Amino acid sequence: MVSYTATLDVHREAVLFLSRLLAAERKLRGTREGTRALTCYKQAVLVLRWFRDDTSIETLARDNHISRATGYRYIDEGVAVLADQAPDLHGVLEHARTTSERPIVLDGKIFACDRCSQKDPDGKKDVWYSGHKHRHGGNIQFLADARGEPLWVSDVEPGSTSDITAARLHVFPLLRKAAAEGLVVLADPGYDGAGTGAHTPLKRPPGVDEERWDVDDRARNLLLRGLRCIGERAMAVLVGRWRVLRHTTMSPSKIGMIVQAALALTNIEKQTR
Repeated sequence: MVSYTATLDVHREAVLFLSRLLAAERKLRGTREGTRALTCYKQAVLVLRWFRDDTSIETLARDNHISRATGYRYIDEGVAVLADQAPDLHGVLEHARTTSERPIVLDGKIFACDRCSQKDPDGKKDVWYSGHKHRHGGNIQFLADARGEPLWVSDVEPGSTSDITAARLHVFPLLRKAAAEGLVVLADPGYDGAGTGAHTPLKRPPGVDEERWDVDDRARNLLLRGLRCIGERAMAVLVGRWRVLRHTTMSPSKIGMIVQAALALTNIEKQTR
């Protein structure tokens, strides 16, 4: 066995912020002082190592002289308190409607996970398998601003759920009201037919080639594509910063909370710059 030192590439303020959240959670649960294997600060470092470097929980547990089960429990606690800090949809839409004249972008992403054998009610389809991406995962809907910064992420739906179906469950009930009050929302062709609440590209009429298609319709699609592609980098911001989002070995039902926690961490770091 060889010991070595390492530096965690995370702002110290984020560690302290998470430590305070964990301390408040322990107080709420009535945890007696000195009964935990790790202090709030050490637990925060453990959780952030997992998010930032996707360090295996077995390694985290061994480094901190705790059991594997305790390591999983500490991770779950950290994810839960961070997810509670993620922005809610109503607040994000209201802020975007009243403070910015730029459009926001709606999109979905499949976050990969280990194979899950959960079947649909007919017992024929693996609900966590995305036929579009050809892998198992969870569908997360997100909103981003025109600069490509993530604003909000939804709870998870199984990977077989289409983007427009997931958006109808988590986004459109509030988005339509905000759009009616002047908020401009852009989306890709996967949301075609959503109605009021999202501007999607026009489909080219059957039998009409690109050159003969109306120039105004082509210009509209080109403009939408140019604005939307910047916003779609939002998930790259999260996945690039927090490596644990690239693939999860936990239950896929936890993907929503993990992504929400990653968004909360990103917002904390932005506030400390």
